[in-house]
Amino acid sequence: MSDVVWRGCVIPDDLLYDVGMNVWVRPEGDDVVLGMTDVAQTMGGRMVQVTWRRVGKNFARGRSVATIESAKWVGPFPTPLTGKLVAANEEAFAEDIAVANRDPYGAGWIARLRPERFDEERAHLLDGEAALQAYQAFLAEHDIHCYRCAE
Repeated sequence: MSDVVWRGCVIPDDLLYDVGMNVWVRPEGDDVVLGMTDVAQTMGGRMVQVTWRRVGKNFARGRSVATIESAKWVGPFPTPLTGKLVAANEEAFAEDIAVANRDPYGAGWIARLRPERFDEERAHLLDGEAALQAYQAFLAEHDIHCYRCAE
């Protein structure tokens, strides 16, 4: 794994991204782990609450598997893939509500999904250089510089 840093935003090159949703995807066996990008946690600010959807439920691509509330934003955490929610990272967020602000690509993951149409929906996801170029354009267009919450 190699982390590229652009305008302070970490963009690991070993993940897949839905840049429009600001969600990263890490395939693990039959499942995928989903989380908010460094860009998403910066735009939202320090998290204050997460409302989780029911594990075991099926979700269509674009539907919310959690609702994120931060100091300056409330909104859905959409899944970029259709599938069954098999785990939510409730315990980590109960321990440290800002875990995704501090570690969005590790301990701050949001959900684990068992995708139903991965091969078909993979076309919506970017990786490597394509993801980096998309984020460079997005960050420049919106004049975003990433930071991590320390408290």
